[in-house]
Formats: sequence, C-alpha cells, structure tokens
Amino acid sequence: MSVSRLLPFHLTTSQKVIVVSVTAGVAVLGVLASYLGRRRTPKPQQRRLRKLGGRKARNSVRSPNDIISLAGSRASGRSYSPGGSIHALSDRMSLASGSIIAGAGPGTVPIIGGTTPLTPQQLGVMGMEALETVISYWEDALVGRNDVDIPNRITADQEEFCRELQNLLDAAYNLQEQGELLFLDERSVLFREDENKAVRAGSLSTGHRSSSDPNFDSAESFASALDQVADLREFEDYGEIYSDVESYPLYQSALELLDDQPIPCRTVRTDMVGCNSDAEYYAKLHCIRLAFQLLFKDSKNSLWVADTGRQVLTDLLCLGDKDPKDFLVAYESMLEFLQNMDNWPDIERELESRNVKAMTFYDVVLDFIILDAFRDIDSPPNSVLAVTNNRFLSNGFKETALTTAVWSVLKAKKRMLKFPNGFMSHFYCITEQLSPLMAWGFFGPDENLKEVCKYFKEQVVSFMVDIYNFHKCRYTTVEELAEDILSNMKMRVNNIGVKFNQ
Repeated sequence: MSVSRLLPFHLTTSQKVIVVSVTAGVAVLGVLASYLGRRRTPKPQQRRLRKLGGRKARNSVRSPNDIISLAGSRASGRSYSPGGSIHALSDRMSLASGSIIAGAGPGTVPIIGGTTPLTPQQLGVMGMEALETVISYWEDALVGRNDVDIPNRITADQEEFCRELQNLLDAAYNLQEQGELLFLDERSVLFREDENKAVRAGSLSTGHRSSSDPNFDSAESFASALDQVADLREFEDYGEIYSDVESYPLYQSALELLDDQPIPCRTVRTDMVGCNSDAEYYAKLHCIRLAFQLLFKDSKNSLWVADTGRQVLTDLLCLGDKDPKDFLVAYESMLEFLQNMDNWPDIERELESRNVKAMTFYDVVLDFIILDAFRDIDSPPNSVLAVTNNRFLSNGFKETALTTAVWSVLKAKKRMLKFPNGFMSHFYCITEQLSPLMAWGFFGPDENLKEVCKYFKEQVVSFMVDIYNFHKCRYTTVEELAEDILSNMKMRVNNIGVKFNQ
C-alpha cells in the first residue's frame, strides 16, 4: 500500500519523506524505552542513620490499622534532653568518637584490633549509637511491611508479625532509655566518680570538707543542697506531730490500740481531712468516735443537734422557694423512729450491710449520709448534666425534669430495700425533699441558691477538717475532745445561720 493512500491529503515528495522519517524515529524510540524500562533495577532505599539526640517517637502500633497510619508519620521525632547543659551533652556524645580522651587506667578497655584505650562511658555511648541504628532498621521493617501489603488484605500471620515486631521495638526503647540514664545523664554514677574521689581525698587529708572544695563552689552543688533542704521540709509536719505525741494522751492511746488491732473504717479520708498518714487518720477517727458517744449521752446535746438540723435544712428549703411541710413530716418521723430503742437491732443490721462500721453520729450522719452526698454532687450523672446544660429548655422545665428524675431513682431504691420501714426508708423520705433542691442549687442557673449550697458544703467539710486538727481540738481526754467538737460544731452552725439570713 502506497503512502499516498494512508494520508487524507496530498503532499509533496519531500514532505512525505519527512513524515515517514519522523514516524519511524518515534516508533524506534518507543521500543527502546520500553525495553530499557524492563531491564532497569530499582534503586535501593537508603537507610536513615539518626543521632541519639533526635530519634523517632516510640510507636504505639498495636494493630494493622495503626501500622497503616504509621507510614504517614515516619518523619516524626522524639525529643530527648538529658540533665545538664547543651555543652555537657555534646561532650558526652563526643565520647563515642574519641574526641574526649581519658587517660589509660584500671577502668580503660582497649578497642579490639586497635591501640586506642576507651573508657566504659565511651564504649557505652558507642553501643547506644549502634542500638539506635538497630532501632531505625526495625522501625523501617515495621513500616516497610505495610508498604508491600494491601491494607484490606492483611492476613493473620502479617498481623502477628507486626505485633511481635512492635513488642521487640518497645523492649528496645526501654533499653535505650536505661542506657541514656546510665551513660548520658549527668546524675549517673559514672559522672560522679571523679567528684567522689575528690571528696574522699579532701576528707582523708583534712578530716573535714575544705572551704575551697570545688564541689561547694559549683552551682550544681548549691542546687543539690537546696534539694536536700526542700526534702527535709517535707518532714516538718511529721516532726511537729510526733515530737509532741506525748502531749496528746488520748491520741497516743489510739496509736497503741492501732498497733494491736485494726480500727474499722468504711472510707479512708486521710487527704480530705488533712491528716499526714493513714495511721494518724485511724487513730483520730477512734478518738472522734469516743467523743461523739460521750456527747450524745447528754440528752441536751442530742436535742440541740436535732433542732439545729431541722432549722438549717428548713431554712435551706425556704431559700430555694420550696414548701418545707413534707420535709418536716419526714424529719419528725425519722426522729420518732430513732427514739424507739426496739428499732435499733434492725438499724444496726441495715447499716452494717452498707459497710457502716460504728453506730455513732459521726459514722452514720457525717460520714455515711452527708459526705457521700457531697461526693455524688462532685460527680453527677450525665443525665443530670444533660438536662441542666440544655440551652433550649426553660428553667422551669429543667427543674421539673430534674426533680422527677431524682424521685424516680429514690422510689426505685425504696422498692429494693430489705427493711421497707427501716432506717433507709425514712432517710429516703427526707432525701426526696432535699436532693432535688441541692441538685438544682449546684447545677442550676440560680446563682444565689448556688452560692448558698456551696457555702453549706464548705462549712460542713471545714468542720470535718477542724475536728481532725490538733490545733482546733484537744486530743488529750475524751471529755476535752468532745467539748472542742461541740464548740466547733456550734461555730459552723452559727456561720451557716448568718449566711442564710443575709
């Protein structure tokens, strides 16, 4: 077939020659490129060699999906800053290259195949550099494993390989951190060796530390001395208490009792009441129980506490614009129930099932009822927060919904009681009137009611802290401790009354 038939238009002879030549040349080049492309070998990937000061972040790969995400974060770095200045770190790193040459001695080790002696520090840093290279290869293996696999076709063997490799990397990271503490951290014993020798030499020659000792002239030694002073200050409170323990015979007897037998406790509140140790909390708790038992043997004190509780809670309801009638009925019913001594065996069994360890006013009212209620307020249910924080609901609807939710929970608890007419049943009747108000006060939009509720909580918690304080209560005799507890209680009640009447 002639060329003229292949072309839809007429060309001169010279033009036809040029077209045919160009077409043939392009075809030849295409064949050569295809052939050479198949024979070309891929260039091997160059490994990354990193310095210790900038190694990669520890991977937290635990699944194939995590490994997939790792491929996009290969350039992330771990920052490391050992103790000391930048120059000190540079000096320690130069140990590996031999730029800091220590004199040959008992601690030097010769390099195999060479004559240059190296110290243990130098060999240690060189080993860390080698470990860093090993870690970099293992990290590349973990990432490269994902590069050759299709993410949606990861098999069980591949997943197991990645998991075991990640475990190996975690072990290597831990080993790397331990090496840094031993060979690079200025607090390591290796870097204190020369200083210790100088101190020992000075001690042997003079019998005491010289004022020209360089350890005392350095800023580092001065900072160390400040740290020691700070550590000693932590024990000042302990020293003040235990040096005067003989001044508190009641407390001392409680400590002796604690050595012989455990003091039962429902909840350890050492931090909340400001005690320095659990032993101090247990001993003071035993003393406080004895003091409350003595207080309530006097009917006048019992009557005052009952009247005070009624008055404070009634005022709180009135401040929240609530009718206190139902509360007063439930409160009087509780008092009548407690005054009947025939009910106390059932009360004890009921409260023991709730882990109350002693039948005292402190254990039942303060620790079990009030403090647990405050704990619930500090961590309210999500349903309560969802209602109170909803901007699209009116305040009236929020309060009604909150009250309904509290009543529903309390009624459900009452149906599950082992003693339908027992202590907890009477307590829930009182709670039905107070809990909605307290919840609305702490989480609602009424700032005045919120301030009142928070003040009430602060005063109760402050009273608890006061009765555990050696400076506020005398732990000398049961009588004096009971007197101080009653005095602190009256002071807090007076503060609450002043706040409510403002």
